[in-house]
Amino acid sequence: MQYTGIKNKVAIITGAGEGIGYAIVELLLKAGASVVLNDLDEHKAKSATEKLNVLYNDNCHYFSGDSGNLTNINKMVDFTIEKLGRIDFVIPNAAITIFGSFLETSPEDFQKSLQLNLHGAYFLVQRAAQEMIKQGTGGKVVLISSQVGIRAYKNLTPYAMTKAALRMMAVNLAYELGEHHINLNVVAPGATLTERTANEQPDYPGMWGKLNPNGRVGTPEDIAKTCLFLLSDEASHINGQTIPVDGGWTTAGKYPEDL
Repeated sequence: MQYTGIKNKVAIITGAGEGIGYAIVELLLKAGASVVLNDLDEHKAKSATEKLNVLYNDNCHYFSGDSGNLTNINKMVDFTIEKLGRIDFVIPNAAITIFGSFLETSPEDFQKSLQLNLHGAYFLVQRAAQEMIKQGTGGKVVLISSQVGIRAYKNLTPYAMTKAALRMMAVNLAYELGEHHINLNVVAPGATLTERTANEQPDYPGMWGKLNPNGRVGTPEDIAKTCLFLLSDEASHINGQTIPVDGGWTTAGKYPEDL
């Protein structure tokens, strides 16, 4: 199915130099949108943009920098308006996962999680919503949570807290921004094979695929396809909802060692 309401729209995607963010950017470009691709790593952002522009008519622009920093957020939105004239879609995908015991979590690690995962998402959506309201044409926001923000797991408390908070952020903003025709929804990925997870565990698909009723881990494209749907006109009456994209993992909530 070809979704409507994507072509000629303008999107900002953070944390998009690789993995899930990159897959979202590519699907949006393929559907005819223009995208500002953000990544903390300038080389990664530039390389990804150059690669995509070979395929998608130079409709991708990059903006490197920390998307948890308010000054950078405002500069990125200003850059988008200057380059592309408007903002229609926002996906704050950038996040940090810090593993460790609750009893040993440092204030520094806790603050890092809050700064990028929550502060960055909150204030990017705030600034983008202000622009959408000025435009008078509404918009769509998809927040990237996690199945870890739905069920409890050991050694992930700060990360889980931030990902659960994004779900409540969407609920509240769907209510608050609905009158401006701005939709807020959430995608909650499960175990997903990306460059990072493959590097952390060589047999990531074999190990984590056992957790899912469908017998496989997710791909970045699985997440991106759900985001594309939520940004489309076909999802215009979906607001304030969380969609797990996890192969059914949240029906059991197990770790590999439990098997």
